[in-house]
Amino acid sequence: MYMAFKHLHLLLVALSVALLCLRFALRVRESGLLQQKFLKIAPHVVDTFLLLSAVALMFTIQQYPFVDAWLTEKVLALLAYIALGYSALKGRTAAIRWLSFLGALGWLGLMVRVALSKTPLFLPL
Repeated sequence: MYMAFKHLHLLLVALSVALLCLRFALRVRESGLLQQKFLKIAPHVVDTFLLLSAVALMFTIQQYPFVDAWLTEKVLALLAYIALGYSALKGRTAAIRWLSFLGALGWLGLMVRVALSKTPLFLPL
């Protein structure tokens, strides 16, 4: 089951990041396509299943946030990624949107690093 959950999780991560990048590019271009129903609903559906796959993985490997430091750091990085992703799409100025988008990608990089190494970068072990 672990490999199935892991591959599902990785697929959903790729979809989620692709949707963020697409929506950001459309926002930069001030495209009316952002108002399409699909682009308003799909990210929420993908992110819901992404969260469910993360919970399934967590129970499968029996490691939990606030117990295992690497997973705590990953959850905290996820919260920063979500906040900056929101700001990248809704920020008042282009500079705020760009800095938020780049920051979100930075936190995504941290999540990938922590997930691969199972070692936190900022939190003590």
